[in-house]
Amino acid sequence: MSSAPPIDLSALPESQRTAVLAVLQERDALKEANRRLEHLVAELNHVVHGKRSEKLSEDDRQLAFEDLETAVAEVETRKEQAAPPTRTPGLVRQRNLGHLPTGLPRIERVIEPASLDCPCGCGRMHRIGEDRTERLDIVPAQLRVLVDIRPKYACRTCSDGVTQAVAAPRLIEGGLPTEGAIAHVLVSKFADHLPFYRQSQILARSGIQIDRSTLADWAGTAAFHLGPVVDRLSEHLKGSTKLFMDETTAPVLDPGRGKTKTGYLWALARDDRGWGGGDPPGVVFTYQPSRAGAHAEQILQGFDGILQLDGYTGYDRLTRPSRKGGAPITVAHCWAHVRRKLKEVFDRDGSEIAAEGLRRIAELYRIEAEIRGMGPGQRLSARQARSAPLVAEFGDWLQAQRLRISAKSRLGEKLTYIHRHWPGLQTFLHDGRVEIDSNAVENLIRPIALTRKNTLFAGHDEGGRTWARIASLIATAKINGVEPFAYLKATLEAIAAGHPASSIDELLPWSFNLSS
Repeated sequence: MSSAPPIDLSALPESQRTAVLAVLQERDALKEANRRLEHLVAELNHVVHGKRSEKLSEDDRQLAFEDLETAVAEVETRKEQAAPPTRTPGLVRQRNLGHLPTGLPRIERVIEPASLDCPCGCGRMHRIGEDRTERLDIVPAQLRVLVDIRPKYACRTCSDGVTQAVAAPRLIEGGLPTEGAIAHVLVSKFADHLPFYRQSQILARSGIQIDRSTLADWAGTAAFHLGPVVDRLSEHLKGSTKLFMDETTAPVLDPGRGKTKTGYLWALARDDRGWGGGDPPGVVFTYQPSRAGAHAEQILQGFDGILQLDGYTGYDRLTRPSRKGGAPITVAHCWAHVRRKLKEVFDRDGSEIAAEGLRRIAELYRIEAEIRGMGPGQRLSARQARSAPLVAEFGDWLQAQRLRISAKSRLGEKLTYIHRHWPGLQTFLHDGRVEIDSNAVENLIRPIALTRKNTLFAGHDEGGRTWARIASLIATAKINGVEPFAYLKATLEAIAAGHPASSIDELLPWSFNLSS
C-alpha cells in the first residue's frame, strides 16, 4: 500500500495549520503505539508458544507475562490518550475488572452536582435515581501501638488491699511485638517471600526503625514455640498409609568459608483428595545439610506405608530389609518424571520413539483425569480394566526399544531409567489410593523455590531448620483453605496463653479451619 503524499503545511492558512499539525502528531503517535503493540503481542506469543518458553520455569514465565502485560496496558493507555475525544459508543477497552467480595467494607461517597437548581429556572430538582460504581481501594498496612493499662486499686481503710489485673500473656516477655506482629513477619518472609532486610526497609518508611536482626529474633522465638506443633503434624502424617516425598535445594551460608553451601529441604506430604480420603492434606519440611538417603530414612522412621516419589537413588535404601525405623517401604514411582525424560529427548532431537512413548503416557493420563475424585475401589477397577493393558503394552514397547537403542545414547539413558523403575511405575495399578505421579508434593515445593530465589540463602543450618518449620505450617494451612496469618496469629496467642500440650491437636492448621 502506497503512503499518502506529505502535506505542505506552509501552503495552509495559519488558522488551519495548527489543527492539521495536531492531527498529524496524533496519527504518528497512534502508528507508533500500534507498532509497539504488535511487537509486544509477538513477544507474548513467543513466551506462550515459542520453543524457548519450554525452558522457562513457571515463575519465569509468570514474570515474563507480568512485564509484557504491563507494557501492553501502557501502550493501550497511550492510544486512548492520543485518540480523538469523540469515540464510538461501546468501543471501550476491555479490562479485567476482577471481583469485589460482598464482605469487603464499603465506604460510600455521595457526589452531588455543583447546583440543584433547574437550568430553566423551574426551581429545585428532585432526586430520581442514582448510578453506583465500585472501585477497589487499598490502604497500606496499618501500624498501631497496643497500650495495656492495668489500674491499681487500694483500700482506703487498710494498707493490704492493693489489687491489679495480671499482665496479658506474651510470646516474647518484655518484647516489642504482639503475636499478630510476629505472625505478619513470618508470613511476609515464608509465604510472601520478603526477606527480613526488606521488611525492615518497609517498616522504616512508616517511621518504625526495627533492625533485621530483631525481626530474625522474633522469627526464631516463634519457631521454637511452634516446634511441638510441627512435630505433632509430622506424627499425624507418618500415621498415614500413603505419603509423598521429595527434596529441593536450600542454599545456606557457610560462615567458615564465607560462601554458600547446598543444604536440602525434604518434603513429606499427605494429599488424599484425589480419591476422596478423609484425612486432611498436610506437608512437613525437614532441613538436612545433604541429600544423602540416610536423611530420608531418618525422617520416615515409624512410617510403613506406600511412598510416592521420583527416581532418586537415595530412596533405594527404604525398600531394603535392612531399612532402619520400619519395614521395607512399598514405592510408587512417578509417571510424570517418565514423561519429562522422554520430552527432553523429543524437544532436542524430535525422536519418533520418544514421541510414541509420550503418546502412550498421554492415554494413561486421560484415564486418570476421568477417574480423579472417585473412590479407591472405582479407581482401582478402572485402572485394572483400562490402564493395566496399556501399561503392559508400554512395557513390551519399552523392552523392544531398548534392544534397538544404544544404552549410552541420550534416549537409551532415558529408557534405562524407565526400566530401572518399572516395578514402582506399576504400583498405581494395584491400589486405588495411589496417584499416577508425585505432582502433589512437587506443587508444594514450588513456593520454597520462590522463597529461595528472593532470599538468596539461609544464613546458617539453624536458619534452614527455622525455614522448614515455618514453611510446614504455612503450606499446610494453605492447602487446607486456611489463611496463614490468621492461623499463625491465633496459634501464637494460644501458645502465649499457655495452651495445654495435651490438646496440641487443636493447634494444627486443619483444626483451625474446622473451628473458624
